[in-house]
Amino acid sequence: MALKTLDRAIESQTWLDRVAGPVQQVVSRAIQPGPIGTPLRDVLDGTWLGHPLHPALTDVPVGAWTTAFLLDALSYLPFGRRVRAGADLAIGLGVAGALGSAVSGLADWSYTRGPSRRLGIAHGLTNVAATALYAGSLALRRGGNRPLGRGLAALGYGVVLLGAYLGAELAYRCGIGVHHAAFEQGSTDFVGVLPEAELREGQMRRVEAAGMPVLLTRWGGTIYAIGDTCAHLGCSLAEGTLEGDVVTCPCHGSQFRVTDGEVVRGPAAFSESRFDVRVVNGQIQVRRAEPACL
Repeated sequence: MALKTLDRAIESQTWLDRVAGPVQQVVSRAIQPGPIGTPLRDVLDGTWLGHPLHPALTDVPVGAWTTAFLLDALSYLPFGRRVRAGADLAIGLGVAGALGSAVSGLADWSYTRGPSRRLGIAHGLTNVAATALYAGSLALRRGGNRPLGRGLAALGYGVVLLGAYLGAELAYRCGIGVHHAAFEQGSTDFVGVLPEAELREGQMRRVEAAGMPVLLTRWGGTIYAIGDTCAHLGCSLAEGTLEGDVVTCPCHGSQFRVTDGEVVRGPAAFSESRFDVRVVNGQIQVRRAEPACL
């Protein structure tokens, strides 16, 4: 209950927008579509990985600093001198990993608005504070003041846990970095969705198949069907633009091939669901080509 109250308190702090706005503009300009921005965005968003990059990178600092916390605890035992070097190495690895995690996290956060943007900037500032504490701890250790260094690291670990909690809230409550069509089931049996005569060459139509939004496209004389909900943040692909066999999401510019649903350009990291298509008695019918996750 206390943590939920903390979430709501952070999300209501409109003054955070004065910090978040300028930072978000800088990040958005750096990864805007272009010769440099497009490949940079695809790398940071995890498009090449088929999975958001940020959650994978966060395991490095959290894991390293957890190891350091345990080794610092063991250092109080009689054999403690033997584990000091390991604790220091783990802290240094965590600081390096935090930098990469921060860059990829900024890319994910750059698409947020309102309360989730405030929660995200608080998450980022918390992790900056934790990284600073660990960097200070490492400097103190190397300078010979190990007791104070251990104290800073212990404080830093508490801040890390708070930052991890806020990051989980962003992912699992606000839906940042998750597949926004993951729970759309569709049907594994053919379902009629549209008269064939109503779909022209080069046209996109949003239809529903057993309650699941589907994007129909006729390209090169062939009818294709993929999921209509953009996996990135849930916008309708049918409201976007079609160039050749590639549809561009109207919200954040993610691109998918309409022939198979594969990602062409981020920020989306997940492909769209693909549907089998047939025409029976002038009616377009579709069925999901692969089962849903649930």
